[in-house]
Amino acid sequence: MFMVVVAAVDRSERASTVIEEAETIATAFDDPVHVVHVLTRSDFLDMGRTAEKEAGKSVSMEQVREAAADVAQDAAGDLTVQSETMGLVGEPAKTILKYANEQDARYVVVGSRKRSPTGKAVFGSIAQSIILNADVPVVTTTTNGQ
Repeated sequence: MFMVVVAAVDRSERASTVIEEAETIATAFDDPVHVVHVLTRSDFLDMGRTAEKEAGKSVSMEQVREAAADVAQDAAGDLTVQSETMGLVGEPAKTILKYANEQDARYVVVGSRKRSPTGKAVFGSIAQSIILNADVPVVTTTTNGQ
């Protein structure tokens, strides 16, 4: 059966460790990697990626998707396994899980920060939400405070 490994990346240094782990899993199962990045419209504007913000024009969802796809493409870097990159728009955890289900993912790989239990309770976490709500196994990579 054809399955994929979904590597959910952000714009941080954690993306490279997510890609490395996804590649290791994909190699073991001979699966392709789908590198995904999710942006909300407000994330896009916060990135300062558009002249529309300064000109007062609206931002299209396609522009947001393209910016997210650029982040995924940058993170994919030197993958040596078959891969695809995808820019998605929406609430990150829900959007990643929906994509993983639609793609019949074998695994989802996410990066997380080491936080205290209090920090996790107060601030929440996209990775934590994915772990708690996924229908497939989730592999997390951890870095200190990044």
